[in-house]
Order: sequence, then C-alpha cells, then structure tokens
Amino acid sequence: MSAHPYDHGHTVAGWTGFAIAIVGTAVLGTGVCAGSGPLLFAGAGTVVVSLLVTWALHLAGWGKASGPRPRDQWDWRVRDPGARAGHGECVGCLLAGRRRVRNGTDGAPALNAVPVPRSDAGVQALGAGRSGS
Repeated sequence: MSAHPYDHGHTVAGWTGFAIAIVGTAVLGTGVCAGSGPLLFAGAGTVVVSLLVTWALHLAGWGKASGPRPRDQWDWRVRDPGARAGHGECVGCLLAGRRRVRNGTDGAPALNAVPVPRSDAGVQALGAGRSGS
C-alpha cells in the first residue's frame, strides 16, 4: 500500500524533464553571474531541450494525462496505456496530432468530429425548405 492515498503524478517524463531543466537553469544562472553570452545561450538551449525531452517521453507513454489515474498506475515506472490515442484536452497531444474521439467511457470531450455520411433522403429533406433551387 502506498504511503499517500493520492496520485501525485510523478512520472518518468516529469522527473527527466525536471532534471534536465535544473541543469539548464544552473548553466543559465552561471551565465548571468559570469556575464557570459555563450553560457546564457547554452543554459537557455538546455531548458528548451528539457521541454522537448519531456514532450517526447509523454508521447511515448512515460507521462500522464491530467486528472487522477487508476490506483494500479500510480507508480512512476508504469507507462500510460492511453498515450498512443492521445489525452483529451492535452496540449502536447494536440500539438503532436493525437486527438481522442469520445468513446463514452473516458469522459473526454470529442476533440475531433468524425464525419457521418448523409443519405440522399437527409440531403433532400434539408434542401426541401429552400425556395428557388
């Protein structure tokens, strides 16, 4: 049993991104104190790399969606089984082109509409109210 009754969201993607960002901000801070342009650029570049690495790990299933997870997925070493389909309202998944269609079980909003083919009868019924054509 876990020491905490809550899912704190600790994930491989989160911890890895945090560690790289700490190194980047340390280099950035050293560049500020030393007045060194190359260190400033190196630190800022490392922070950007931390964002990209976190995003890539999230898309690979080592992150998590917003909100609580099932208790069996609380361990930080557990991959997210729904990452391949994308997470509802997740900016990272939307930027990667992963959009979840609501299936009625996850409660996620329909982020992309699947077109439903219309029959000729439906098209004629819609056109019947128009005058002229």
